[in-house]
Amino acid sequence: MDDDAIRGASFLRGDGAVTLEDETREIAPSSVCILVPTLNESATIGDVVDGFADYDYTNVLVVDGDSDDDTREVARDHGARVLTQSGSGKGQAVREALEYVDVPYVLMVDGDGTYDPADADRMLEPLSRGYEHVIGNRFADMDDDAMRRLNGFGNRMINGAFRFIHGSDYDDILSGYRAFTTESFRRLSLSSDGFTIETELAVECVKHDVDTTVVPISYRARPDDSETNLHPVWDGGTILLTLYTLAKTNNPLFYFGSLGVVGILSGLAVAAYVLSQWIWYSQGHEIMALVSAAGILLGVQLLMFGVLSDMLVSLHREQRRRLERIARESTRTRTGTRGHERERGKNDSRDGRPRSGHDDERKSE
Repeated sequence: MDDDAIRGASFLRGDGAVTLEDETREIAPSSVCILVPTLNESATIGDVVDGFADYDYTNVLVVDGDSDDDTREVARDHGARVLTQSGSGKGQAVREALEYVDVPYVLMVDGDGTYDPADADRMLEPLSRGYEHVIGNRFADMDDDAMRRLNGFGNRMINGAFRFIHGSDYDDILSGYRAFTTESFRRLSLSSDGFTIETELAVECVKHDVDTTVVPISYRARPDDSETNLHPVWDGGTILLTLYTLAKTNNPLFYFGSLGVVGILSGLAVAAYVLSQWIWYSQGHEIMALVSAAGILLGVQLLMFGVLSDMLVSLHREQRRRLERIARESTRTRTGTRGHERERGKNDSRDGRPRSGHDDERKSE
């Protein structure tokens, strides 16, 4: 996704309602919390905090996973607020940190020095136009040695799986550079504890119709004296499993339908074996025939359940969109009424008469 992703002045929702504003509102650095989950990042956390401070983002909250190095001390020395998380894992750290955020915007970034603080304004700019969640696309400007070939292949495979299963294209759902409104984050139902937090955030944005966009960012190689906490094969498999599991509530037709297809195909395979044995050798396999019938029946039932679940999810989303549209219209009506009343008050003041006296005079006439 190119720079056009951050230029649009409006965005049409599925119900036809324009949700983004035509004019931007300035986001002051004081209204942004830089959220940095860390674990043994003493070699880089100081530069990360100083880097954002150079761009006037001084409200830095470091949530540390009980590092056994000097991460917390270095972060404090460079002016960051430091919180030691009560649990473990990046996901748990992010969820816990939001309880300590008292500003409307959050810019989440890893503490390994791979993301550029110079991209902070670019990340936050879409929020000024009404977007609620922004993802930084690392593949737009990545150093040659910033990502191993295996990691790059895994990232692209995961992004492809996300597009296929959840029906949206966010280019880089595993990016650790995120900007979002505090209000929109609290609408999400997050339960991930580890590195799957970015995956869950992307799925929840689709599920809850959170206005999301992608902006290009730069991605640098990790410093030599900083070690990664990511295990590509294990964590990659966990992320793929998470994508599939989360389809249960976001795309139930795919989730239950795929299980149903597996059941039907398995039943048909057993049935083909039983039939071939009966035709060629005149041998009957009654138990296997029952297993085959049970597999086919279960698969059909799962397919039907997936269709019904998908209908319910679609109806729920449509109902939620209607309620949100009613809430927006109600808010605009109240805002317009208050503005009209203020204008009437100004006009009465220009006439030199208090409003109550003016009303009495109109009544006497």
